[in-house]
Amino acid sequence: MKKKVVLDSFALLAYLGNEAGCEKVKHLLADNGIQLLMNEINVGESYCIIARERGLAQADEFIEGILPSLPIILVANSLPEVIEAARVKAEYPLAYADCLVVATACREKAPVMTGDPEFKKVQGIIDMDWL
Repeated sequence: MKKKVVLDSFALLAYLGNEAGCEKVKHLLADNGIQLLMNEINVGESYCIIARERGLAQADEFIEGILPSLPIILVANSLPEVIEAARVKAEYPLAYADCLVVATACREKAPVMTGDPEFKKVQGIIDMDWL
């Protein structure tokens, strides 16, 4: 069985922007022994950030051209999964989108790859793979 890693929007945006930590993400994307997961809400978060910083045309290119070319499995959310993230939010001072990353990582028993220091607040409940 392949090892799983959950990508946070921070990691994906570092890769797309060729920023610090992008090499680590590139390595994961090229590793056939790793199953990369990303919650759909965090894809939406990435789209929003790209749209604000680079415009809607670039954000649409991300969704229509770039994302489908990457070996990332998108994770959808049912109501129980949304509530699972809400429980994380009730206990920890994180953005709700980050809580969906945490809930996905818990459910999948996978570490989160990110460089976002906000995740230090939940290091005790999930494994981290820091950029």
